[in-house]
Amino acid sequence: MKNIFFPVLLCLLTTTLLFSQKPRARDLGIPFFGQTGPLNAITDVEGVEVGHRTIISGSGKNEVGKGPIRTGVTAIFPRGKKFNPVYANWYSLNGNGEMTGTTWVTESGFLETPIMITNTNSVGVVRDAVLKWYVNTNWYGNEDWWYTYPVVAETYDGFLNDIYGFHVKEEHVLEAIENASTGPVEEGNVGGGTGMMCLGFKGGIGTSSRLVNINNQSYTVGVLVQANFGSKQKLTIAGVPVGMELRDTLNYEFHAPPQSRRQDGDGSIIVIVATDAPLLPHQLKRIVHRVPLGIGLVGGRGSNGSGDIFLAFSTANENAFNRSETVQVESLPNDRISPLFDATTHAVEEAIINAMIAAETMEGINGNKAYAIPHDLLKNVLRKYKRLN
Repeated sequence: MKNIFFPVLLCLLTTTLLFSQKPRARDLGIPFFGQTGPLNAITDVEGVEVGHRTIISGSGKNEVGKGPIRTGVTAIFPRGKKFNPVYANWYSLNGNGEMTGTTWVTESGFLETPIMITNTNSVGVVRDAVLKWYVNTNWYGNEDWWYTYPVVAETYDGFLNDIYGFHVKEEHVLEAIENASTGPVEEGNVGGGTGMMCLGFKGGIGTSSRLVNINNQSYTVGVLVQANFGSKQKLTIAGVPVGMELRDTLNYEFHAPPQSRRQDGDGSIIVIVATDAPLLPHQLKRIVHRVPLGIGLVGGRGSNGSGDIFLAFSTANENAFNRSETVQVESLPNDRISPLFDATTHAVEEAIINAMIAAETMEGINGNKAYAIPHDLLKNVLRKYKRLN
């Protein structure tokens, strides 16, 4: 028995160690509002699974098609790897970006697919790979007549990644799907967030959650972001103008050759909000309308060059989707959902900061470099303003 379970135990301990070695915002003492779930992640919403496939190789001068490569794919399953649509809705603060499949989400009120996040030029291959995966795994359960519109979102990683080399392949998408699981979510330079930047520093994937109590019932709101947006001078953490305080620290533009056209403030953010609260599609629209409030807390302004696109879903009402029978569903009254608005706002704020805290300095194409926000300097700034716990 010992020989059978020891490798499994070792794997679990290794996974725990890997996650514990990467700090999060609260580990630095940064204060936030609200109570988190046990993982402080989108996977605190029961059933939600997240997986990444990170692609990193090469260094030096960019050769289109060869690299350097700094990209990847992230997969989110609302109810695990099974066909069980969830109520959903979406919103765009600024539309200089892409999230496929959203017209049917609006029209039908349901999200029928996993959510995939990648780089701008890989949306097509990711979408096609998901469709093939449906066929190969019998996603629709032996139905011989089905149609679907995979939800694939993107942000642009071309400052660090050979984005015109189209390095995300079908096998990478399948690996991200295969890697999707409940439990802790890896953050920073992983998956679709591998080559991303945020508010003047290295960005990427971040997550957070909040617990709320409504009518003596506890609900969870979980958020995952792919953060690749914003101007350094606007970076705000715990109400402190961190970007202005660190404006002369590790500026990426001083480490980019002339051919880089990236301007301070360029970029995008994708935000996925999950909840187990029973909400109907029109109420989930109200939830995603609160996402920009969280982005604004850290300094996002929805600039012209930014794709700020958000989607929310509810895992409640598990039997709501039915093509032939009348169903009964539950929903919270509108007069009781304001705590979910607060939870969304604060979870978005923390998820973005978690992405930046977990991210590590990365050098990409042509020596372009995105620096991780320096933890010690950040703590010094927060102490200066008496905001460090």
